[in-house]
Amino acid sequence: MTHDDLRRAGFKDRTRVAAARDTLFEAVTPHERTERIPLGRADGRTVAETVTAPNPVPGYDRAAMDGWAVRAEDTFGASDRSPKILREGDERVVAGEAVRVHTGSELPDGADAVVMVEQTEAVGSEVEVFDGVAEGENVGPVGEDVAEGTSLYEPGHRLRPSDLGLLKSVGLSEVEVYDHPTVGVIPTGEELVQADPQPGEVIETNGLTVSHMVSRWGGVPTYRDVVTDDPEAIRAAIQRDLTKDVVVLTGGSSVGERDYTPEVVDELGEVLVHGVALKPGHPVALGVVEDTPVLMLPGYPVACIINAVQFLRPVLKRMGHLPDEPHPTTEATLTRKITSEPGTRTFVRVKVEESEEGPKATPTRASGSGVLSSVALADGWVVVPEEREGIAAGETVAVEDWEWSA
Repeated sequence: MTHDDLRRAGFKDRTRVAAARDTLFEAVTPHERTERIPLGRADGRTVAETVTAPNPVPGYDRAAMDGWAVRAEDTFGASDRSPKILREGDERVVAGEAVRVHTGSELPDGADAVVMVEQTEAVGSEVEVFDGVAEGENVGPVGEDVAEGTSLYEPGHRLRPSDLGLLKSVGLSEVEVYDHPTVGVIPTGEELVQADPQPGEVIETNGLTVSHMVSRWGGVPTYRDVVTDDPEAIRAAIQRDLTKDVVVLTGGSSVGERDYTPEVVDELGEVLVHGVALKPGHPVALGVVEDTPVLMLPGYPVACIINAVQFLRPVLKRMGHLPDEPHPTTEATLTRKITSEPGTRTFVRVKVEESEEGPKATPTRASGSGVLSSVALADGWVVVPEEREGIAAGETVAVEDWEWSA
């Protein structure tokens, strides 16, 4: 169907969300760019090569308790009634001697065990031992935590703060990670201004919102100036950003007289999907130009956000070798009925409040796709799947926290 046909007929046939995402993924090739960075900048980055431990942890036999380092055989038979008497030594442990140690300190030469301080009593230059220990008791051997050569992380692992501590403990100061995917964010619309709108003008918010979402999702956005509703200007803006991993345009994705974006993308490359069975935000278009995914998001702010979460986020995760983790959810009881159209995936914004019976989810009164405050002031959304025709009040629903940063 041509753009003119769509303009006349509207979106009678809409692609389901899962099918649209699969079609888009076929056009997405994960990049292979990597960089070696200090551990201090590696939190949240994705490992690009197998990481092995160059050194063991600990790198020496260490005391696991405060107490006295001894030869285990010198303590055999010790008891409260018949303690073993050892001489206090300085550094090396020899027969009949004990050297004071602290948790984590290196085990002195000659010692093979540690007696806990609670089982001893120092009397002058002698140490009374009230409990015998076996060889290796209360000792952390070399490599007890990490053995040298252990494989720690495989490509695709997203580094956490605890991972960085482990990498540093084995003697690493840098790690090879995948580059952040790059994204050109192009707001379109002749009515858009950045500030001080006159009658008929609207402050641009979609490009700003999407740019910060890209950053949260592990990408590097380039937030472009507004492009007017002109095919040549849109064409030039897309071609300029084909050096990016992904191009995102906001606005102009529907079938109105000034919605030129899908037409321009189809001339430069191919529109893969135009019109998706989700609400709000069905007039989304997904395409590819010179092997670069191009996402055309609706101009209404709520519709733009929903489509960015559903399509841009997984594309960035795939492009940048990042794990596509599910959104955290809160189980809550729905306080009012939700209606939806069968065959359409519906996203309903809700507020969540605690009660004696547990969390309650209430749909926001303002639900239009252009009401940005209905998202900004909500606690999340409830997804009504395509096969359902609404959700009754009193049902337990999962409220997705879509603004979770990962």
